[in-house]
Amino acid sequence: MKKGFLLLYCVIFLFGCTSNSSKSKLRKIAFVDAFEDATLAQAKQGFYDALKKGGFEDKKNIEIIYSNAQNNIPTLIQSINYAVSEKVELIATNATLPTITAAQRERSIPIFMMVSSSPKMAGLTDQAGNPPANLYGVYETTNYIDTSVALIKILKPSVKRLAAIYNQSEPQSVDAYNSIVKQSKASGMELVVLPVNSSAETQLVVESLLSKKVDAFFALPDNTVFASFETIVKSCDKANVPVFTSEAGLVKRGAVAAFGADLYQWGYQSGEQAVAYLKDPKTSNLKPEVVKVRKRVYNPTVASKFGIKVGEGFEEVK
Repeated sequence: MKKGFLLLYCVIFLFGCTSNSSKSKLRKIAFVDAFEDATLAQAKQGFYDALKKGGFEDKKNIEIIYSNAQNNIPTLIQSINYAVSEKVELIATNATLPTITAAQRERSIPIFMMVSSSPKMAGLTDQAGNPPANLYGVYETTNYIDTSVALIKILKPSVKRLAAIYNQSEPQSVDAYNSIVKQSKASGMELVVLPVNSSAETQLVVESLLSKKVDAFFALPDNTVFASFETIVKSCDKANVPVFTSEAGLVKRGAVAAFGADLYQWGYQSGEQAVAYLKDPKTSNLKPEVVKVRKRVYNPTVASKFGIKVGEGFEEVK
């Protein structure tokens, strides 16, 4: 009996050692989210799916060190520092702020961005206009926003006053704001805008805008907007004001329609770059890319609620 127990103990011990040894051999990568958000989650899923299709899966042949900064700068810095200390092979950054933070603090580990503004817009380029040598992944410009704003008058011609909020500390938000100022004027709409500094202020600021008798609300590509979008929709619904946006991912969450990047495909595109690097750790063929997939999408339930008829050329999102 004693010999039997001893043999069983040895088998369990050896299995545990083998298991731990196997786990320790997993290649490590990091994924850093800016905050908890349904829209950013689509990009994360796209990135993970691209990894899986490329042959890399968490807990099987790679270990993904995941962190969510919860919109907190010290937490974000700690997440990047921890990833570096774990000697990860790459860092995936979801949204502009993690991209900026990672690029400013780490110069050798490859960074694969998504849901991010361009390196230039994020203030990451040098005097010659070059991005950091270790920055890759996928970014977006704000050129498409003109089309998104123009769609408002096509779908709801009666709109005369358009409301929006933007965060003055976010480069892509400021750039998008400048774009809609021009396009709303060109489309014959008066733009009513207020700044917002955090999601905690969103409801109060939005309701202040709605009191100005606006006809529609436009949701910019802004992390504050992403984080508090349900609050925006709830206030606008109560005031019978439809929400339009340039972000396809927000249509599922309650906007009427959008022309913008498919967030899932955005993450997937960045994931494809990460797969290429993991298979062959060379970066000569990698560079920051503009997002490839943009769509005209609409939410049929929300459109019907506001009596908006959407013609051909739009894809339904439910």
